[in-house]
Amino acid sequence: MLTRAHACRSLRRGALAVCLAAGVAAVLAGCGGSSENGIASKSASEILAASKVAAASASSVHLHTTSGEVVLDMKLASSGGSGELKLSSETIEMIRTGSTFYIKATPTLYQKLGINAKVPADTWLKLPVSTIPQLAAFTEKPQQLGRLLNVTTVTKGKTTTVEGQKAVELQQKLKVYTRTLYVAATGKPYPLQTVLTGQVAGKTTLSEWDKPVTITAPAKSVAVEVSKPAR
Repeated sequence: MLTRAHACRSLRRGALAVCLAAGVAAVLAGCGGSSENGIASKSASEILAASKVAAASASSVHLHTTSGEVVLDMKLASSGGSGELKLSSETIEMIRTGSTFYIKATPTLYQKLGINAKVPADTWLKLPVSTIPQLAAFTEKPQQLGRLLNVTTVTKGKTTTVEGQKAVELQQKLKVYTRTLYVAATGKPYPLQTVLTGQVAGKTTLSEWDKPVTITAPAKSVAVEVSKPAR
């Protein structure tokens, strides 16, 4: 038969176990993933505005876009960017440090860009950003984020998971395509992904926000002139 003393000791042990469990849970919660940022309860326009502010304040991002046979893979920082653009059978490697642009591609593409100089193998071309602005723009963080987040009228959709992170869906419906933007619902409200469906299709994933990125000039480069600015 359980005495009163035994009952009290059992209750104390039970209470201690509950306290220990709660303490462990609190520690684990502190060590785990980011907590929710509250945007899931906000309006579509408020979520969009928050994502633009978060993106603009980040020092760097990894951007990966696919659209048909076009693939753009860039690491973008405040002072520059590096990566490559694949166009069907052509691959253009690009690096920008400040106002200097480096490019490495095929002789055929060089000719299309108005570059007629003979380039040694495995050598980068060095030229001002203003010479080939349409390519240099792919290395510009503000321009790329502005292109992706240039949306106005959006509607709020469901809460889902993108690349393992909880996100809120925003949609912009136009005549020829629908743009869906996914904004992180945990941590900072960074844009995580944009998806285009309809007559225009493609997907851009944004990751590694604010992680350190080092953009350096290539070891072998040669300065060249372009016969006329490429447009």
